[in-house]
Amino acid sequence: MKNRKKRFIVYLFSALMALSVISCTEQQEKELKIYHGGTILTVDSDFSEVEAIVFKDNKILATGDFEAMKNNYGKNSALVNLEGKTMLPGFIDPHAHVLSFAPVRFLTENIGLVNFGTTEEALAHLKKVASERPKGEWVLGSGWDPSIQEGVSELTFKELNAVSTDHPVFVLNTSGHLAYVNEKTYEVAGITQDVVNPPGAEYSRDENGILNGVIKNNVAYLPVWLANPAAATLDMTEALISLLNEFNQYGVTTTSEFALGAATQSHTEVDLLFAATERDDFSARVMAYPMYTISEQWDKAGTKMYDGNDLAKIVGFKFIADGSNQGYTGLQREPYFDPEHAGEHGIAYMSVDQLKEMTEYRAGQGWHMSMHGNGDAAIDNILDVMEYLKSKGYDLSKIRPRIEHCSILHDDQIERMKELDVSASFLIGHVHYWGTVMRDKVFGSEKAMLLDRAASVEKEGVSYTLQSDFAVTEPDMLRMIQTAVERKTFKEPDYILNPDERVSVESAIRAVTIEAAWQMMSEDIIGSLEAGKYADFVILENDPRKVDESEISEIKVLETWMNGKQVYSAE
Repeated sequence: MKNRKKRFIVYLFSALMALSVISCTEQQEKELKIYHGGTILTVDSDFSEVEAIVFKDNKILATGDFEAMKNNYGKNSALVNLEGKTMLPGFIDPHAHVLSFAPVRFLTENIGLVNFGTTEEALAHLKKVASERPKGEWVLGSGWDPSIQEGVSELTFKELNAVSTDHPVFVLNTSGHLAYVNEKTYEVAGITQDVVNPPGAEYSRDENGILNGVIKNNVAYLPVWLANPAAATLDMTEALISLLNEFNQYGVTTTSEFALGAATQSHTEVDLLFAATERDDFSARVMAYPMYTISEQWDKAGTKMYDGNDLAKIVGFKFIADGSNQGYTGLQREPYFDPEHAGEHGIAYMSVDQLKEMTEYRAGQGWHMSMHGNGDAAIDNILDVMEYLKSKGYDLSKIRPRIEHCSILHDDQIERMKELDVSASFLIGHVHYWGTVMRDKVFGSEKAMLLDRAASVEKEGVSYTLQSDFAVTEPDMLRMIQTAVERKTFKEPDYILNPDERVSVESAIRAVTIEAAWQMMSEDIIGSLEAGKYADFVILENDPRKVDESEISEIKVLETWMNGKQVYSAE
């Protein structure tokens, strides 16, 4: 009897274990999901639309007809009905600053146009903030832009001393290329009248040669920013994770850091980035570009192309040829149109010789290269350097050089880009937010027509992308698509800045998916909904191709999935 009871217990235990294994197996098998019942845009080479897509774990297993997918995988799959909604590859922002600007996002007051129409209102807000803080605590502002906010053209000691003389006051221009401080800030940061300008940067002075509080180029203002204790104590990992979570709301599954090391002037930023990927709440891939200003540090650290993993990876090296057009530091062939800047051509952040030396060194190591160029003269310099590299025998198609922002383009430059395998990444917000300013103040009506020429480069077979340059603009990908399609401006909603440069909705979608993946050397893993790629996708309320062009930016992002995991839901 005892043996029979013992055998029964063993049998029962074995049966329960078997059922548990079967249950686990079924659960694992059910991790296959077939999405169907909506519009599924793969954004492959044919911009194919399929009836169904199968996901297994964090990868795409297959796409095709619903019946075929159900016959092949249905037994082991959970069916998910899209109920008429639209699925696209996850959006990719190919130029942002998620590490550089995470501190800006969480430490500064946004005094930009979104909150204040005039500079007077913006400064009044900072003054109120200062009045509520203990003496000596920093007052930080960001997003200010004199080109679109009524008031003075720059913030000097005069304006910021009026905010406070007891607090260091630091304001960042929305372009990210200029900063403004009061006298207290220079005192705390140890900047004195005998300070020497770094190469390509400037601590501006008045007509008497006295420092006035305007700082041009982040090379000059970063040491001042880092004198702020809050910048040194901020939990950068938490700030990064929080920021990526925000990006998911726009359907972003991959973003970028285009000045790696700049925020802290240290190569150790890459360690922070890679470590962050181990967290469960890391919610968007980050493709990173080490900054040229700490080139020696990267060499000493042994940093190489493709270091990291598919969540955070080093994919290129970053150089900067000039500054910002609306900040009048973009390098131009001709002087600026604005009488206040008569005779000014902008600033060369790097000379042609510097660019040649540094890019050839990195090309010899096999680096993909990204070069910031806003003004037409800066773009000339970049193309001259690429021509030099080609003459030295480097295969530019492997380097995949790209011009960041690529704002002002002449026909001859587009032809050179095609010949040299150089692509363009447009900060399309220049058209929407600054289009009328470019026309009326910065360049004049004729030259403003050369801004962000997406249709022209596409016609010549030159790859292009659309980007936010966060925090210059938000990573609102649907807004960027709409701007590229419409080219309408914020200040004059019915004005179209050069209608000939409008692109199709499909072209604009490619620019924030597969073309962006290609530019960041990652088209084999992301950018389209094809078998073998990661399960990075976004579900939209409507198909951007089927709504009125003026309503694209209003389409609701319902769900965002990265690496097979839902990272955002509108519900």
